[in-house]
Amino acid sequence: MTETNIDVRGQTCPVPLVECRKAVKKAAPGDEIVILGTHPASKKEIPMACEAMGLEVVNVEENTDKEWKIRIKK
Repeated sequence: MTETNIDVRGQTCPVPLVECRKAVKKAAPGDEIVILGTHPASKKEIPMACEAMGLEVVNVEENTDKEWKIRIKK
């Protein structure tokens, strides 16, 4: 299993979701992708999009008042 980290802090829609989708395409089954960001809408959109793609959303956590981290598994 490989873990891929994507740092999209400071980026707004649609960049975080686009970067997430790129990482998912490159990932092998069982790999985990960790997205670190600050855009509030993306924190909601990424998990919804991942579930729609049939991926497992492992967790969504708030690191600070503005930063969040989403861990997904392919």
